[in-house]
Amino acid sequence: MTKPLADRIALVTGASRGIGFATAKALAKAGAHIVAVARTQGGLEELDDEIRKEGGSATLVPLNLTDSDGIARLGAGLHERYGKLDILVGNAGVLGPSSPVGHIELKTFNDVMAVNVSANFQLIRCMEPLLKQSDAGRAVFITSGAANKATAYVSPYAASKAALETLARAWAQETANTPLRINLFNPGPVRTRMRATLMPGEDPATLDTPEQVAEFIVPMCAPDWTETGKFYDYKTRSLMSFRSPA
Repeated sequence: MTKPLADRIALVTGASRGIGFATAKALAKAGAHIVAVARTQGGLEELDDEIRKEGGSATLVPLNLTDSDGIARLGAGLHERYGKLDILVGNAGVLGPSSPVGHIELKTFNDVMAVNVSANFQLIRCMEPLLKQSDAGRAVFITSGAANKATAYVSPYAASKAALETLARAWAQETANTPLRINLFNPGPVRTRMRATLMPGEDPATLDTPEQVAEFIVPMCAPDWTETGKFYDYKTRSLMSFRSPA
């Protein structure tokens, strides 16, 4: 039986744990070859073992996404090896400090923006030509409700996700008349290390797992997904359009 993502190449960032790990596994199970990007070699090797157990395949790319030249080299390598990219899942992100705005150092703020925004900007620049070589290029970026709630005490994270949303939406508009489809996915509270850092007193058993969330990301990566410039809210299981403030 043919798998729905057979012969498709999927790049997943932050693939060594959490939602990225689970999404990479789910995409591989659906037939995609995974290009797994993360800083942690050990986590990538664990992912590779899990994918191989189920008959899938992966290419492991240990890379700090603040290395913009490294992202460019990755794009060149994918072009040389495959000549295309079918799926981009921009999952990697950092929480940054939990502190009042005025107490945050400029370098700390810039460090959050470098991973959550600038790295995704560079991924778009370097992967867009490859995605356009696909018959159905798909990009999904992981965002957060903090972007529109402007959540107190996590301002760098909230600001970075708001910037990421605008970046992805602008890209979606620019490519609306192409086969490329670009969307955002808000997982909400999920049983991840980042969530535990932010809410240390919370019972993780009350939260959905990354594996549950990943099952809803996979369809957004499929060739038959037609929406672009939209926002999928996992908590309400609904696909939303962005609207101007009333």
